Amino acid sequence: MPDHTDATPTNRINRRSLLAASAGVAAALGAAGLPVLATGSPALAHPKDKDKDKDKGKGKLRVEPLIPEKNRGIILYSVRDRITAAPDDSGVPYGFERVLARLAEIGYKEIEFAGYTQHTSILGRQITPREIRKILDDNGLVANGTHASIQAATFQQQLDIAEELGMKNIGTGSDPTNSAYKADWDAAADLWNELGRQARARGMRLYTHNHDVAYSFLLDSGPLDAQGRPTRSSGVRRLEYFFGKTDPKYVFFEFDIYWGYVARYKHQKYVDPAGREVTDLFDPILNVADRTTRFPLFHAKDGDRDTSVPNGHQMAPLGEGDINFQQFFQTIGERDFHHANWEMDTAPGGTANQGQSLDLAALSYRNMSDLTIYLKK
Repeated sequence: MPDHTDATPTNRINRRSLLAASAGVAAALGAAGLPVLATGSPALAHPKDKDKDKDKGKGKLRVEPLIPEKNRGIILYSVRDRITAAPDDSGVPYGFERVLARLAEIGYKEIEFAGYTQHTSILGRQITPREIRKILDDNGLVANGTHASIQAATFQQQLDIAEELGMKNIGTGSDPTNSAYKADWDAAADLWNELGRQARARGMRLYTHNHDVAYSFLLDSGPLDAQGRPTRSSGVRRLEYFFGKTDPKYVFFEFDIYWGYVARYKHQKYVDPAGREVTDLFDPILNVADRTTRFPLFHAKDGDRDTSVPNGHQMAPLGEGDINFQQFFQTIGERDFHHANWEMDTAPGGTANQGQSLDLAALSYRNMSDLTIYLKK
C-alpha cells in the first residue's frame, strides 16, 4: 500500500501559531488570575533538549507532550471520503478496516465517529457496530465519542451503539437549539439534563459540539417584536446561558477551537436593553478555562486569518494556521482529562487527490505531537 504521508508539505508547527498570543488575551488571562505563556521563549522543545534536564532557575524540568499520546484522536469526518469510498485501485485506504488501520499507523489512539456506515460493496452489506469494534480493538484504538443525532425517541438506541463501540462519551455536532431565545434554550436544557442522566446511568457522558453561532448573543431583553419576542440582548451568549442551565454532572461539551475563533471574529457586538451598541470580544481560552472539566473533548481544528471571507478564517491543517494551540491547551490545564480530536472539514481532496485527507491527518498528527510542556521533575 503506497504511503501518502509525504504528498503535502511537512514543515513542523508554525512558530507564529505558538508564539503570537494577542496582548488582549494575555491581559484577560492575567486579570482572571490564570497563567499566561511567556511568548518570548520557544514554545516547542527542540529534539536535542528532549533527553536532558532543563534548568530554568526553579529546579530541573522535564519535557512532556502537552497532549498525551493516549489522548490524541481524530474525528472520522475529516477522512469521510475514504471511509465511504468504494474499493478502487488507487492504493489509498478505503472503508473502516483499511482507514482505521492507517490512522493507527500514523499514531492516533482515539477515534470520534461521524456515522457508522461504509460503502456496501466492501462486504456486500453494511458493516455492523460489532464489526467496527473489532477493527478498533485489532488496531489498539479507542472510540472516544460520536456525532450522532441526539433525540429523546432514539437516544437509547444511540447509547446501545456507543456501548457496543466502547465509548465513554456520546454527543452530536449540532447545537441543542438554533434559537436566539431563552425559552428554547430552557427547554433544550431540560431535555439534555434528562438525556445526560440516562447516559450517565450507562457509564457515558453526553456532550454537545459548538459552531460559531452557539457563541452569538441571546435576544433576551428590550422591546418585543410582533410575535412577542425580545429584540435586544443583555450580553449573554447562547451557549454560556446553556452552561448555567444544565447540570454539570450530566451535560458536557466538546469545544471546537476553530469555530471558537470564528465566533470571536463574527460575534463582537450586540444591542443592549437601552438600544446602545456594545462591543464584547469572545475569549475562547477563558470560555474553557472557567469550566475546564466540562470539556472532555476538543476539536483541534486550525485556521488562517482571512478577513476576505465571512468567517474571518480559512481552515488549515493543525499547526499550519494562526491558532495558538500551545497557549490554548497549556492555559486550560487538566491535560490528562482533555482529549483532542483533529478535524479539518475541507481535508478531502476529491478525485484529483484521493489521498489528501489521510496525508493531512498524518501532518496534523505530527504537529499535534510536537506540542510540549516543561514540568518539574
